[in-house]
Order: sequence, then C-alpha cells, then structure tokens
Amino acid sequence: MLERIHAALPALPPAEQRVAKLVLADARSFASLPIGELADRSHVSKPTVVRFCRSVGYDGLADFKLKLAGTVNEGVPFVHRAVDEDDKPGDILVKVIDNAVSALLAYRNEAASHAFERAMQALTDAGRNGRRIEFYGVGNSGIVAQDAQHKFFRLGVSATAVSDGHVQVMSATMLQPGDCLVVISNSGRSRDLLDAAEIARRKGATTIVITASGSPLARSANNSAQQILLAADHPEDYDRYSPMVSRLLHLVIIDILTTGVALRLDSDKLRPMLQEIKRTLRSRRYLPTA
Repeated sequence: MLERIHAALPALPPAEQRVAKLVLADARSFASLPIGELADRSHVSKPTVVRFCRSVGYDGLADFKLKLAGTVNEGVPFVHRAVDEDDKPGDILVKVIDNAVSALLAYRNEAASHAFERAMQALTDAGRNGRRIEFYGVGNSGIVAQDAQHKFFRLGVSATAVSDGHVQVMSATMLQPGDCLVVISNSGRSRDLLDAAEIARRKGATTIVITASGSPLARSANNSAQQILLAADHPEDYDRYSPMVSRLLHLVIIDILTTGVALRLDSDKLRPMLQEIKRTLRSRRYLPTA
C-alpha cells in the first residue's frame, strides 16, 4: 500500500502530495488521527484529505485508514501478523479466521482464470496420455505438494510429490516434452526449486509455478511459453511469519486444479472408480453407534 502511494506521488496535485508525504512519513499516526488534525499537519483542507484517499484508489478516508492500519500493524513477529501480544483466545480466533477469509476473497477476485485454464489443460493432457506429473515443494510447500499428489492419485492420475532438493533436480532431469511439473513455493527463492524449474524447461516439460508474483521463480515462468504462472500473492512476510495464509492459498489452488482436471477426464471411467474407492474406504471405518 505504501509502495502504491509512493509510486503515485508525482502524479498527484501539490496539495494531495502533502497528504501523501504525511502518510509516508508516519503511516501509523496517520491511521489513528482525526481528519481535522490530518488536514492541519498537511496544511490542506479536510476535503483535500478525502480527495487524496480517492486519488490513490480508496472509497474515502475511513476505507483508506482501515487498509492502512492493516498494513502498518506488524502483529507478533514470527507468530502471526494479525494478532497482538495481549489478545485473548476469542480475539485470536476471530483475527486468524478473518485474516484467512479476507485473503481468500481477495485471491478470488484477482486470480487469472486464463492461467488456470492453461494449467488444467496441461495437467489433463499429461494425465490422459500417461505422462509424468510431478509436484515439487520444500518445507511447508512440500506438504502442499503431498496433498496435491494425494488428490490426483484419487482421480486415478499417476503423480509424484518430491520434497528433497537433490531428488527434485535429478527427477527434473528425466522429464520430457508432454510431462508436467508443478512447482510450489511461498518465497519463490528456493535454489533447488529454481534449478529444477530451469532443468524442466530445458527438457521441454510444461512447468506450472505456484508462487508470489515478482519472485525469481515467477519471473522465470513469465519468460517461457512452456511455463505457467499461478500467482499467489498475500501480505505475509515469509522472513518474519510462519506461512499460514500462503499455505491456504496454495491448497485452494491445488483444489481448483484438481476439480478442473476431474471435470475434463472421462466421467464414465472416473465416477465408477471414485465410487469404488469410497466403498473400499467405508469398509475400513468403524460403523456409527446409535
């Protein structure tokens, strides 16, 4: 948000520039001060403060201050960006859930459907033709990769999840045109994943990248027709907080891909197989008691 204001600064009228400079100088105070004091400190009128907020893309001062407060609130470092040290359990529950829900809704509105279309088709083609489908991730993203492998396995699509960096590089070396690699990374800076994605590209495999836009991994995906970027942007600083919202976004992206592939596969074969799996699993469970 502050980056947007800084970028818009030269295009603003002189009076609104004074308001912008006040925000950039002390964003935390700006978010809490009344409009009269903001106008006095900026040496502008109250309507100018409101016009500034609208000029940078917000509905008004109240909307601007709400978004700004969320930006400058650092929460508890290395724990969660939305909570405070003295929060009670009820407060934590509401804040963590609201933070996740708002991120998911924002992603719903911003996701590029054409990129999902390409990714779904590439995975479907690989599954139909018996080609290799592999999911790579390290750390927390490795768990997401395992979830993806499990979901595709239940569709009758042979897939592999790899979380070891050395194995990822070796496995990518064996990919061929028609194969499909899905690389999952919160930071988009993991060396092994970057190396594996580059190897897969050279081998002619289609690579689907799930990561933050602007990261090195995302930039590599934008430079090749055989690579598809599914950007998952979120407000978490991966150097300061455990990946929570990002993990949920990645899991949702996998769910979207799985659902799209399932709808494209032969339903006459897929549905009976899924029914058989359900029957088999049902026999492994305890019967409900009265």
